[in-house]
Formats: sequence, C-alpha cells, structure tokens
Amino acid sequence: MRAVVIHAPKDLRVEDHPALDPGQGQVAIRIRAGGICGSDLHYYQHGGFGAVRLREPMVLGHELAGTVESVGAGVVDLTPGDRVAVNPSLPCGTCRFCLAGQSNHCLDMRFYGSAMRMPHVQGGFVERLVCEAARAVKLPAGLELPIAAFAEPLAVCLHAARQAGPLLGARVLVTGAGPIGCLAVAAARHAGAREVVATDLLAAPLASAAKLGADRTIVAAENTAALADYALGRGHFDAVFEASGSAAALTGAIQMARPGAVIVQLGLGGDAVLPLSPLVAKEITLRGSFRFQEEFALALDVLARRAIDPMPLLTETMPIEQAMAAFDLASDRRRAMKVQIAF
Repeated sequence: MRAVVIHAPKDLRVEDHPALDPGQGQVAIRIRAGGICGSDLHYYQHGGFGAVRLREPMVLGHELAGTVESVGAGVVDLTPGDRVAVNPSLPCGTCRFCLAGQSNHCLDMRFYGSAMRMPHVQGGFVERLVCEAARAVKLPAGLELPIAAFAEPLAVCLHAARQAGPLLGARVLVTGAGPIGCLAVAAARHAGAREVVATDLLAAPLASAAKLGADRTIVAAENTAALADYALGRGHFDAVFEASGSAAALTGAIQMARPGAVIVQLGLGGDAVLPLSPLVAKEITLRGSFRFQEEFALALDVLARRAIDPMPLLTETMPIEQAMAAFDLASDRRRAMKVQIAF
C-alpha cells in the first residue's frame, strides 16, 4: 500500500508500506478521504511545533474516513463494506485521567500522526489502515465520506464550545479564520450564539467564516477602528475562541471581552506575555481546549443531520500521487482552506 510519509521539513514522500491483515479486535479500512490538518502542515513546514519535533519518518494524517475492507477475530459491530470515520485518539483507559473522564489528557495516548512520543505514532494517510475496531465509527446513513472526514476538526471545536460554557444568546468573537476558526464559528452558531464576529489577518479565509455563520468579518490589520469599538465600555463579547495562536490576538481578545467573559485558547503558538490588569479586573476566565472526548461521535451526528455543513471549507481534493502539491496548496492561506487527499 502507499503512504504519505514526512521525513524532514519539506521532505514529504509517497512510499510503499507493507499491507497488514487485521488481528484480534482490529479492522482493515480502505481510506478514501483524508483532510490535511494544521498539525500536518507544521510537520511539513517546520518539522514540528513547540517542543514536539520529528525524530523519525512518520506517516501523517488523522482526519480520516473510508470503508471497512476486512475484520479480525472478535469484531462483531463492523462488517466489510461499512462506511466509517476513524477516531485518531486511542487513550489507554486505565490512567488516572482516563478514569477521571479526561481521556484527552491520557498519559499513554496514541494519537495518529503524532511525534509527541517516541517511537512516533504513525498516521492514517495510507491506502489501507489497520486499526483497533474501537477507532472505526460507523457512519449514519447518508453521510458522505468527504464530509465524515471533517468529524475530527469539528469534534475539536465542539469540545471548545463546551469549554466556553453556555452560548445561548451569547456574543462571540473568533480570532483566526483557518479551518478550526471557521468550525468554531459554526459550533458557536450551533450552540445558539446570537452574534458571531470573526477576525483574521487576511481577507480570503474570512469569506469561509462568513459561509459558516459569522455575522461580521474583520481584517484585523485593515480595520483597527472596528476592533477598538468592541473594546469600548469594558468590552463587548461574552465568549472568545482564539484560534490563531497569536499573542497579539489573545491580548486584543482580552480588551474586547466583557467582564466575566470566557476566552477559550484553541490556537497553538509561542509563549505570550499577557496584560494581567484587564484579565484580573474584568474577571475573565482563560481556558485551554485540547483535542476532544465524546465529541467525535457527536460531530458525526451533527454532520449527518446537516446541522453544520463543512463543505464550504473544502477547497480541493487531490489524489495521493499529488500529496506534496496538496500540502503546498494547503499551506497557502490565500488560496486554500481545507485540502483533502483522495486515496
């Protein structure tokens, strides 16, 4: 089978890997659609992010959907031909965080396409993936595979929405209009927000944010007056999703958040120096949001009901033979939002 393997920054190869048979409790999935995620791009562009660095060749990819090809012994809930989305998380189920209901913080997490541990956890950008049956979630009737491949990033945003608390009637700001930012817009709208404003440094991504439900979009560098208006009267927004990883965006969000607001940090970037005075004086809650738990199954349900339509984010689908071109396109925020690889 062919696999998309990163060896070093900008050294991406389509290689032949052995095709394995499923063992006890496993299934073999013919992958059909795989979305290129921001973390995949970090490995491609920089060899990692923060302290997480590539130390050996690694198959990328964790936004996956396909068709069950065969099942191993003991698998009773899946049969060949079933259409599934692949949950990239595999927590141990026994550590103190798993037992406390915080499986996204598992001490022995195996997350597809991750260099956080050594040996790295190989990803799912392969033509034929053998995985634990528990990872393969059967699709609701009528849910197309390219849409199902959005379940993972949508689950991230649904988890973030839970971190924000009740959003019914809330005024929401989303900073950073990449795929996660745009899906955060959709998640906030789905949760009942009455106003959603999205900002970005570029105009092109904001067009997608508008399609996903943003009432207003602001190019931050070109309309500082509009941002300043939201800071008047001790702030405007009840909740903020910071999806850019930018220290400047987080600082601005603190100024635009009203007293008692919740800021959910989604974007990963470098360390930030925060203005503590307004954070304290306005009693703002700053929360991180990391991956997801049961929201993966919820995301599939939301997608199947068409409560959120992610397809305006899909810029292009390219065959595995053009994997490097697909990554180059996905890296260009002026031209692309979400790029999927067809296997």
